[in-house]
Amino acid sequence: MTYTNEEIAALAEGLVGRTLPKERWTHAAHLAATLRLVRVRDAGLERDLPGIIQTYNVSVGGVNDDQSGYHETITQAYLAAIRAFVAALPAETSDADAVTRLLATPMGDKAWPLTYWSRERLFSVEARRGWVEPDLNRLAHSLG
Repeated sequence: MTYTNEEIAALAEGLVGRTLPKERWTHAAHLAATLRLVRVRDAGLERDLPGIIQTYNVSVGGVNDDQSGYHETITQAYLAAIRAFVAALPAETSDADAVTRLLATPMGDKAWPLTYWSRERLFSVEARRGWVEPDLNRLAHSLG
């Protein structure tokens, strides 16, 4: 999947504004929108992104409960990893190029968190509702 700078900005704006059609909210779109938000409004995202995602989910008919919707551990892990990824990019890297590079990393695979967490631990109610430390491998990036 490749995105233009404009498409990436629209994904982030659509997420925040709750106007993004549900069918466009793919794994790649999650990563692209998060990268854009890190680049334009990084301060406080650990606090703000959960609410942004939860209200978006509800706006497209979803729920945030113990089985579906918002997942705290996955969100915070990707946010920290994307933040580290962005910090390592040359400043002049466009959003489109950055997202292309990001999607080519292991994070581009939806199973990336299972490198760090067992399926049982990652998909527990505890991990969905709050931060749970990995039980398989240590994360290479800091959360905070």
